[in-house]
Amino acid sequence: MDDKTTNFISLFASSSTLICCALPAIFVVLGAGASFASLITVFPFLITLSQYKLYITLFALLMLVLAGYINYKTFYMPCPADPELGKLCMKTRKRSRYIYYLSLLLFIFATIFTYIIPRLI
Repeated sequence: MDDKTTNFISLFASSSTLICCALPAIFVVLGAGASFASLITVFPFLITLSQYKLYITLFALLMLVLAGYINYKTFYMPCPADPELGKLCMKTRKRSRYIYYLSLLLFIFATIFTYIIPRLI
């Protein structure tokens, strides 16, 4: 897998963690349980996804670790000597790094709202 593919997979995995697991907790914390109940009637697959939240979270964590490793390895590889390709290479590396950090931020946010906040309330 290349750097771009793993970053997008990690972004998708962390977003799915946010949708399946953190969304219910956010609605409950905000006092919008009735809104969440109506949301479930429109999207009933959220119940099925939330039953597998541990597996979804572990898969997202695994993809983030893999994406982080590949991102780290490819960040220090040499870019082409051609000036245009070199600029494109550096631009792609920066974009890839931002996508990875966004994925990591989504994962941390979803994990906090899924596992930590419900235990405090």
